[in-house]
Amino acid sequence: MSKPSPYTAVLWDFGGVILSSPFEAFNRYELEQGLPTDFIRTVNATNPHDNAWARLERSELSPAEFDAVFAAESEALGHRVQGADVMALLHGEIRPEMVALLDRVKAEGYRTACLTNNVVNDGPPSERSTALAAVMERFDIVVESSKVGVRKPEPRFYEIACELLQVQPEQCVFLDDLGINLKPAAAMGMATIKVLNAPQAIADLQRLLHLD
Repeated sequence: MSKPSPYTAVLWDFGGVILSSPFEAFNRYELEQGLPTDFIRTVNATNPHDNAWARLERSELSPAEFDAVFAAESEALGHRVQGADVMALLHGEIRPEMVALLDRVKAEGYRTACLTNNVVNDGPPSERSTALAAVMERFDIVVESSKVGVRKPEPRFYEIACELLQVQPEQCVFLDDLGINLKPAAAMGMATIKVLNAPQAIADLQRLLHLD
């Protein structure tokens, strides 16, 4: 490694870190539909551990069920939005500079994990899914909420990652774009980076790992 650091593993969120954030797409949709700014995020932040979004990411709801339950939840907050419309907004773009950083971190000898709240994708292979799979294959392990039945910010999700990597939390750096997901990691002893944009995330991680 370039210089000794106290860390041996780097844990990465996927959407909003490796991929661009879906929040921009949410805001465009809200503008087009005449909805309040950040309305979709408000729905997702209401009862965040057991709402439609949380249950979908734990595979407790099918996409069709999510469509209806999210619509009901959003309507209760003043504006009906179909869950299927929200699902269609989730496709962020791969950030090449973050993939390059991941490759650099691996080359320096750090263990890597992807910690992603996601949904089951049963669609046919596509150019996009092939590109995403090529990024996922770079990680030593991938922990997916849709497969393990728990999700960020549930502490068990982070424990699973540490167990699979065979590391202690204090040996880890975790990058996520949501503060609610960073708090449990920090409480466990991980160093955390809130990703606002790619240049900031790169600079913060390089500083923590003493990368030149």
